Amino acid sequence: QVQLAESGGGLVQAGGSLRLSCAASGSIYSINTMGWYRQAPGKQRELVALITGGGSTNSADSVKGRFTISRDNAKNTVYLQMNSLKPEDTAVYYCNAIVKTDFFSPPRVYWGQGTQVTVSS
Repeated sequence: QVQLAESGGGLVQAGGSLRLSCAASGSIYSINTMGWYRQAPGKQRELVALITGGGSTNSADSVKGRFTISRDNAKNTVYLQMNSLKPEDTAVYYCNAIVKTDFFSPPRVYWGQGTQVTVSS
């Protein structure tokens, strides 16, 4: 199986920065798209940013210009650099990855357990 382990969350003041990491491990043949989502209390989970295996990225309008997604394919790791954080960025952040575990298997989506990001005003 495949495991995704997030790290880097925490408490930060508004205007501050955090860097999230998510490392995939286990039975990995290839990883396609990796991404970050977030879920605030009482709200639905929403996309923050995605990055393909080739490095193309897409992000939510609410984080454009402040958050940057990147990945290290050799380490099966995706990062989210978050700058100019706002209280409304407070949420649990989840990473996901579309993974093939062998050549013949279809790609599947895997999720991490989530890491809390809290931005104080």
